[in-house]
Amino acid sequence: MLGSLKSLSGPLAGFIAAMTVLAAPVTAAPDVTPLVSTEWLASNLDNDEIVVIDTRSKISKSGKDDYLKGHIPGAVWSEYPGYWRTERDGVVGVLPSVEKLEAALSELGVSEDKALVIIPAGSSSLEFGSAARIFWTMKYLGHDAVAILDGGHAAWVAEGRELETGDVTPEGDLFVAEVRDELLVSTNEVAEAMGTETVLLDGRPEAQFSGKQKHGKATRFGHIPGAVNFDQDKFYNKGSNRLKDKAELASLLPASLKDSSAKVVSYCNTGHWAATNWFVLTQVLGQENVTLYDDSMVGWSRDESLPIKATAKPEQPARQVKTN
Repeated sequence: MLGSLKSLSGPLAGFIAAMTVLAAPVTAAPDVTPLVSTEWLASNLDNDEIVVIDTRSKISKSGKDDYLKGHIPGAVWSEYPGYWRTERDGVVGVLPSVEKLEAALSELGVSEDKALVIIPAGSSSLEFGSAARIFWTMKYLGHDAVAILDGGHAAWVAEGRELETGDVTPEGDLFVAEVRDELLVSTNEVAEAMGTETVLLDGRPEAQFSGKQKHGKATRFGHIPGAVNFDQDKFYNKGSNRLKDKAELASLLPASLKDSSAKVVSYCNTGHWAATNWFVLTQVLGQENVTLYDDSMVGWSRDESLPIKATAKPEQPARQVKTN
């Protein structure tokens, strides 16, 4: 087609050339799986359609200083919680506005035709929750080409792979969200789900679920009545600093989650640990009807009209946690 244009001249040739450009296929983001290996990432570092973000933070007892001393080549540093989360109406850790996320992601260089690979430190289940929360946020914003490096930065270093020092300046692009409302549930919707077949999945440690302990920003001890407790830490292999294998993850599910069609609301204190449970259920085990309660117990506890159940008395002095 283009070769035949050489024999044409004038407006007709210009018109055909313009239509050829318009008809060119839109570039699609590279295919990625929810968890990618170090081998896969090493072989794709030169791909301009992949944005790699290093999310080491205080949660992993790390941060920007460690990033500057050595990071995966080409990775940009992305502060967590940073622009990924905010405080609204006294509730901490909630989603910022879509407009703010669009602006932040555009500065990172993310767009619809690029894949985003998240690099956690690879140090604990708590820290993996940071990557899972970012992953869920991207899915909520309608971006499917997102992955987490299995084993994180620690796995990369353990294999003796190349590191780069200094800062990497992102090359900005344009990110436009296509929000998936079905992935986020409100306090009113959770209240309506109580007493129904919907599983309210509490991802906190048992001490917080029972009411012995609470998050520092929560105003009351205990859990949403009828909730099922499953500490997200059970999904994590502390030896390898990875999620456990798929078969073991499936075997760990409580009876109420064995039915893959069950409707599930994942929550914790601020939607951090809840993101890990959401990730395992949806991205590893393939369940589809799972949403995340962003306000979680911090938000729920602040509304005195909403019930809370505690099965244990608070510790004296009451121990309060600040992260999750």
